[in-house]
This record gives sequence, C-alpha cells and structure tokens, in this order.
Amino acid sequence: MKSTKLKFSTLTAFLSLQLFLLNACSEQAPQTSKQWYKGNLHTHSYWSDGDEFPEMIMEWYKSNNYHFVALSDHNILAKGDYWIELPERELYQNAFKNYLSKYGNDWVVHKEDSGRIEVKLKTYEEYKPLFEEKGKFLIIQSEEITDRFEDKHIHVNATNIQELIEPQGGESVLEVLQNNINEVLKQRQETGVPMIPHINHPNFHYSISLEDIIQLEGERFFEVFNGHPQVHNFGDSAHVSTEEMWDQINIAYLSKQQPLIYGLATDDSHHYHEIDSKWSNAGRGWIMVQADSLNTTSLIDAMEEGKFYATTGITLSDLRFENNELKVEVQAEEGVHYKIEFIGCKTGEQEAKILNVAEGNTAIHKVDPEMLFVRAKITSDKPHSNPIETANFEMAWTQPVVFEKE
Repeated sequence: MKSTKLKFSTLTAFLSLQLFLLNACSEQAPQTSKQWYKGNLHTHSYWSDGDEFPEMIMEWYKSNNYHFVALSDHNILAKGDYWIELPERELYQNAFKNYLSKYGNDWVVHKEDSGRIEVKLKTYEEYKPLFEEKGKFLIIQSEEITDRFEDKHIHVNATNIQELIEPQGGESVLEVLQNNINEVLKQRQETGVPMIPHINHPNFHYSISLEDIIQLEGERFFEVFNGHPQVHNFGDSAHVSTEEMWDQINIAYLSKQQPLIYGLATDDSHHYHEIDSKWSNAGRGWIMVQADSLNTTSLIDAMEEGKFYATTGITLSDLRFENNELKVEVQAEEGVHYKIEFIGCKTGEQEAKILNVAEGNTAIHKVDPEMLFVRAKITSDKPHSNPIETANFEMAWTQPVVFEKE
C-alpha cells in the first residue's frame, strides 16, 4: 500500500510539475513568438504614375529586407488587361531592356510599332507567386483612392482591399475624406476581410487641415512621414507639421473618447531610376510591425493595437509598454549618437510637450495617471542616405500609449 501511495504521490507531483511548466510556457509564448516585420504601405508602379514594372519593384523591396509591401496605385487595382506605352527617354528604354532580359519573352508580353514599345503589365495574381514566401515576404493588394475637392488633393490608402473603390467625392474636404474612409470600412464589414484606410500626406498642397481630420470618424491611421519631396511633412510658417498635427488630433480624439490615431512612415515611391531629393524614391520611410506571423490579419490586428513604430532608418531592438512604463531601446550603430524624447499631453491641457529627454540608446518613461497620452521620438546624428525636405538625419516614432488602470 505504501508503495502504491508513493507511486501515486510521485506521479501527482510529476504531473503538477509538467502542468506548471506548460502554463509557464504558454504565458510566455505571446511575447517570444512575436516578431518584427518591416513593410511599406504606399508604393506606385506603371499601373498608375510609377515608372517601373511591379516585378522589378517587388524585387527591390524583397532584396532590401522588407517583409511586406502594399502596391497602392491611384484608383486602380492590378487586374485585367492593361497596356502601357514606354516613355521614349533612353533611361526607360534601357530599364525595359533590363526587365526583358531578366524575365524573358515568354513572360514579358510586348509589341513594337514605329519605334514605340507597348507592354502588357502583369496582374497582382500573376506576379504575386514570384515573390511571396511564407514567413518571409508578403504582397498586399491596395489602392490609393485619389479624390479632390476644388483645388484640394485628397488621398486615402486602402490596405488589403478586395474590390476597387471609386473616388466618392463630396461637398467639402471633410466630406470627401469621410465618404472614402466609409467605403473602405463598408467593404471590410461586408467581406469580413481585415482592411484599413489611412490618410496620405495631409500637407500635400496643404489640402487636408488639422480641423478636417479632427472631425473624422473611423480613421485610425495617417502618415506622419511621407517620402515624397512635395508633401511638406514639416509644415511652414502658416501650417503645422504632421507631427504636431498628430498630437493635436489625439488630444481631440481622446477628449471625445475616440480611439487614438497612429502614425505611419511611408516612402510613397514613384521613381526607381533617378535617385535624388527631387524624386519620390523607395526606402525613405517604413513601419516595423510586431505581429504573431506574416499575414494580413496578424499585421492589421497588430497595427490596430498600436504594436508598431514608424522610421526613416532607425531600428529598435526593444519597444514595450508594460506596467505603465514605456521602454525604448535602439539597435545602436557604432559611432552614432541617439536622443530619445518622450512627448505627451496632460489631461485637460491642449498642447503636447517634451516630458523627458534621454541621450543614448535606451530610455524608460513612467506614464502617470494624469497623462492623456505619451509617445517617443528617436533622432540620430546619422545622415539619411537619401533625404527630403529637412529630414537630413534618421528618425523614428513610437505610437502613443495611454495610462492603463490595474
């Protein structure tokens, strides 16, 4: 009998230990299983006003360590028969020869007539299998819904869109914006497919004002940095920067109990052959998303939870918000100096301020109950390889966080 009790007791203890270890592992799994994925949500090709074939563009992003790319041409999806006539400039003629040499006549459908070359573009469904790899690279079907009100340029990206959305129009900038955002959210609801709208370059021609975005409903994302040379990220004497706009929007949203709006960095690439500050080149801005896996559902879920940061070159080795402490750690490069600023606004105030500044590659800031929100901005003294405006040095922005009650 003692032997039986001993065996039973030993078995119970063993099972209890296994259960404890299993629970411990399962509790840690969500943290250890998440990975950082690099991606760009604003990209153009020959399907609209870009100057390169989708295959060559995807090849560039994949070879430059991006994990996901959204090809977001203006008011079009890469579907059906679509032919372009190549520009006559030698630059583009030579680029076509390179494309043809790389992919061959069996892939590249084209015709020549009187010295003109016409090319049939490959569709999303055709070029996608050439590049996608599970866990390594993902292409997201998207559209830049390109609309206007009078002389104002109003652009909204729809990420992971399933069917084309025509520009909805409206009787004001606000109405045009809201109508197009509503159509994206409507398609999401009707299809059950996760997709998100985001406001593009609000200071492009200074078309979208702070007041316009404050009055919106249902928008969660906008571009705090866009790599196009004509978008005025930093404003001017009469217009606020997109970063200041970001804080003012969130002050207004939280006062109305609306969810936070999150800031994206994109390159808005159009030009792939001429590299200079006057061209809209690839690689100027992107986001890093911390997600369970590389698929659109996981990426969008993570983004809607604010689990990402925007950057023009700086990489973070650690970013977390736990126990109301926002921790930022930079993956430091030798010889580069970093400054981490924590920026936030107190409840009842109408302006965001710098709360704390840390020199170096690591900083932690305690978020107090009286704070409306807190975010971090990281700057470096490393020159950007291809800057625009006054963005001469690499930067990064974390998403705002709010105090969490126990």
